[in-house]
Amino acid sequence: MGILLRWLGAFLLISAIFNPTSWNYVTWARAEWDRQMPLIVFLGLILAVAAMVYVVATMRSIGLIGALVIAAIFAAGLWVLTDWGLLGLDDSALNTWLAILVLSLILGIGMSWSILRQRLSGQQTTDEVDG
Repeated sequence: MGILLRWLGAFLLISAIFNPTSWNYVTWARAEWDRQMPLIVFLGLILAVAAMVYVVATMRSIGLIGALVIAAIFAAGLWVLTDWGLLGLDDSALNTWLAILVLSLILGIGMSWSILRQRLSGQQTTDEVDG
């Protein structure tokens, strides 16, 4: 359940920042910059901190290479679905949602990596602390 919640949090965060509908931070910030600048900056900083938590945790757990491998796996899966005719990539809104899905899955896996590794290997993960 924790893994699903971490992925859902990543999906909601990325979707709140940007999605193909008009209900997202980027579209709102562009439209309201002159009238709502302090609120836009405040909420932008909150979203940035939340995104940094996910990105830093992901980079610490799986690293850039791990994130690229996961992205490549999803890209290959999309390629297979497209090749089989089950998915058409000519709809830009669909492509944006697919990108949000893949990014959120990468971040969700990154946030959950130590849990996944512990369940698969039975070994506990600990952080190294300098000092």
